[in-house]
Amino acid sequence: MTRTLALLLCVPLLAQEAERDLVIRETVKFVVAPTTVTNADGTYVNGLEASDFELYDNGKLQQINQDVSSIPISMVVAIQKNAATENVLPSLKKMGNMLESMVLGENGEAAILTFDHRIEQISEFTNDGQKFNEALQKLRPGSTTSRLNDAITESVRLLKSRPENRRRIILLISETRDRGSEGNVKETLTELQLNNVIVYPVNMSYWLNKLTTRDQPPRPSPVPPSARPQINGMPQTPNTAMQMGLGGTFGNYIPLFQEIFTATKAIFVDNPPEMYTKYTGGSEQSFVGLKGLEEAIMRIGEELQSQYLLTYNPNNKSEGGFHTIKVVVKKRNLNVKTRTGYWMAAIPN
Repeated sequence: MTRTLALLLCVPLLAQEAERDLVIRETVKFVVAPTTVTNADGTYVNGLEASDFELYDNGKLQQINQDVSSIPISMVVAIQKNAATENVLPSLKKMGNMLESMVLGENGEAAILTFDHRIEQISEFTNDGQKFNEALQKLRPGSTTSRLNDAITESVRLLKSRPENRRRIILLISETRDRGSEGNVKETLTELQLNNVIVYPVNMSYWLNKLTTRDQPPRPSPVPPSARPQINGMPQTPNTAMQMGLGGTFGNYIPLFQEIFTATKAIFVDNPPEMYTKYTGGSEQSFVGLKGLEEAIMRIGEELQSQYLLTYNPNNKSEGGFHTIKVVVKKRNLNVKTRTGYWMAAIPN
């Protein structure tokens, strides 16, 4: 007990050393603030100009460089297809034409990725509804695992390969729980932030899936004992310390992520899609059945087509850590929604 307490007391000192020695090589060249404007009735407001907006980064007024809503979309559709989704997959197999007509538009493109304990890309980037439909017919229920965080990280990797002058979107169709990912919310959220990716979750009903799923034969847990959450009150081990992002000897803790830790409360988050939505500027939908899925995708398509992309080069890059974003429309009685903020390493003046 004494040894554990001593280690814990060393964390602040080690963290300060890590902060002094830390060299951040990721920088933010520009920030995209996807912004939607609605009136009191919830109707989207179109036709605004850049001069109608004021954007504040950490409270400092910024110069908006672009205000373009017609930038084409590159999207990854990430679909949970584990055993729990067996009764949902027939509806998902019919969504190819919805993607083509409601979300992508004339110049958009999408790739399809599926996940259970495996993460598999079943469609390359395309705008061909027939190819979407052909890929979606491959959907089959898999294992009991659902590597949601890892699927988002892989989706970001795919989007990074697309041209930078495209909107990067992840359409996540899944339950709201992660089961078995190697990565955690902090790592995944950082990748989303640094690459200006917006997440739009379309949530399946966990309880409906639970009630309608056939019992599976017992299988060994995909999560080894060393990777399972530690019981409250128990001393930390090298493995549990690594889970918390501290590193085996507490020496890899990065204080600049403090704001993200505070925002997500913990590495193990009950509802990761909620956090990804809040901090990237997307919106959450839910569905039961084919009609509900159609309506959810239609709402997302309408939002994407009504979105203002406010792009700026921050004038306060020397301020490391989490930057808050606030967008104001000069016209009154309008509601504005944008991403909460982004993470940036400090860049010396």
